[in-house]
Amino acid sequence: MAEEKYKLITRRLQEVLGGDSIKAILAEGRTPKCYWGSAPTGRPHIGYFVPLTKIADFLRADVEVCEYIPAFLDSLGYLGLKRANRANMHCNQVKVLLADVHAFLDNLKAPLELVGYRTKYYKHLLLAVFKSLGIPTSKLHFVEGSSYQLTKEYNLDNYRLCATVTEHDAKKAGAEVVKQVESPLLSGLLYPGLQALDEQYLDVDFQFGGVDQRKIFTFAELYLPRLGYRKRAHLMNAMVPGLAGGKMSASDPNSKIDFLDAPEVVRKKIKLAFCEEGNTEDNGVLSFVEAVLIPISELRIARLQGDKILEQGSGDHKPFIADGAPEGTVFSIERDEKFGGSMHYNSFAELKADFASKALHPKDLKTSVAAAINNLLEPIRTAFQADEEWQRIEKLAYPDPNAKPEKKKKKEKTYHPPPPGKGKNAQPLAVETINDSAVAATTPEPTPAETAKQQELGQTS
Repeated sequence: MAEEKYKLITRRLQEVLGGDSIKAILAEGRTPKCYWGSAPTGRPHIGYFVPLTKIADFLRADVEVCEYIPAFLDSLGYLGLKRANRANMHCNQVKVLLADVHAFLDNLKAPLELVGYRTKYYKHLLLAVFKSLGIPTSKLHFVEGSSYQLTKEYNLDNYRLCATVTEHDAKKAGAEVVKQVESPLLSGLLYPGLQALDEQYLDVDFQFGGVDQRKIFTFAELYLPRLGYRKRAHLMNAMVPGLAGGKMSASDPNSKIDFLDAPEVVRKKIKLAFCEEGNTEDNGVLSFVEAVLIPISELRIARLQGDKILEQGSGDHKPFIADGAPEGTVFSIERDEKFGGSMHYNSFAELKADFASKALHPKDLKTSVAAAINNLLEPIRTAFQADEEWQRIEKLAYPDPNAKPEKKKKKEKTYHPPPPGKGKNAQPLAVETINDSAVAATTPEPTPAETAKQQELGQTS
C-alpha cells in the first residue's frame, strides 16, 4: 500500500529530491504533508493545469497538510500555535500558498495595492479551476503568505538566515524564478530565503513546484538545517513549453493561453503555435497533451469508474476520447473518415511516436488540442461571467494599459444677465450734442406730476 501511494505521489514528475523521507513516512503509516505555492503576479495561464492536476494525485494518495487559521496565528505567532498543540488545526487539507509578499519582492512586478487585488483574483480563478477538474475544494486551504510572514518569529528567522546566507548563494538560488535585471534589488535576494522558511512555518514534509524552482529547493535543503530545522523533500513537475517554443510565461502573451481566453482566441493561438511536422522537441502543443490533456482524461476515466476522491465538478467531464474508441484509449484525434478516420491512443508514447513518424499531422493534432482546451476552459469562463465580484476584481488586478482616463465633467456655468446697456444685443444709447461735444444721455419719460408742474411754470412765466 505504501509503495502504491508513493508511485501515485511521484508519477509524471520530472524530478524528486529526498523521496526516501516520503517513503519512510508512508512506511510508518503516516500521511505526508505538502504545499504548493504561487506568487500572484501576471495572469495565470493554462500551464497551471500541470500542478493543479497533480494535486488530484496527492489527494488520492492521502497526502495531507495541516490547516491553520490565519487570524489565530497572527495573534499568537507561530510559536504560540505550536504551544496550542494544534487545537485549531485539521489534518485533512492540501495547502495552497498565495505568496503575496513574494510577489511584491520580485523586482516590483506588482506594487502592493495590485498584489492585494491579484491575490483575490488568483483565489477566484484557482477555485474555479479546481471545481472544473472535480477536485474537492473542501480539501484545499488557501493561505496568504502575509498572514504569517509578518510575525515576529518569522522575521527573526529571516534575520538569522540573512546572517548565514551569502549573496552568491541567494542570487544563484533565485536565478530561474526571480526577474533578473542589470542592477538587482535587495528584495530579490530575500525571495529564496522566504520560500525556504515557508516549509517550516507551513509545517510540511515536502514542497511541490515546477522544475524551475530546483535551485530554491536545494537552497532550502542546505540552509534550513543550519537554522536547526529539518530538511524537506521536493517534488518537481516539468515546465510546459510555450506556444512559440521556450518557457510558457505569464509575462509573454504570445507564449501562453489564458484561462479566460475566448474560444476563437484559443483556436487562433493554437493554429499559430510552433508544431513542426515530425519535430517533438520544444513542441508546446505536443507537450500540453502529455502534461495536461492525457492526465485530465485519465482523471475523468477514473471518475467514471467510481473514484471516490474526485467530484463531478462543473462543465463537461467526458474524457478526451472519441465515441466508439477501443477500451484503454486515453486520447483520440478525431478526423473525418475521408482523411482516414479518428486515431486512438492508449498512451502519450504512442501518440508521440506517430507524430515523430509523421503518421499524425500537425493540423489534426492542433484541431483536437484546441477543442480539448476549450472544453477545459468553458466552465471557468462560465463561472467568471456569473460572478460580478470576480469581474470587478479582475479589472482592478489587471487594469487595461490602453484605457483612456475618464475626463472630468466640467461644471455647469450659471447664467448671469449683463447690466443694462451691456452685452452683444444691447441697444445703442441716445447721443445729445451740447456745445459741440458729444455727450451720451438718456431721456426718461416724465411722470404725470412732473408734466403738470412744467405746465404750471410755463403759465407763470
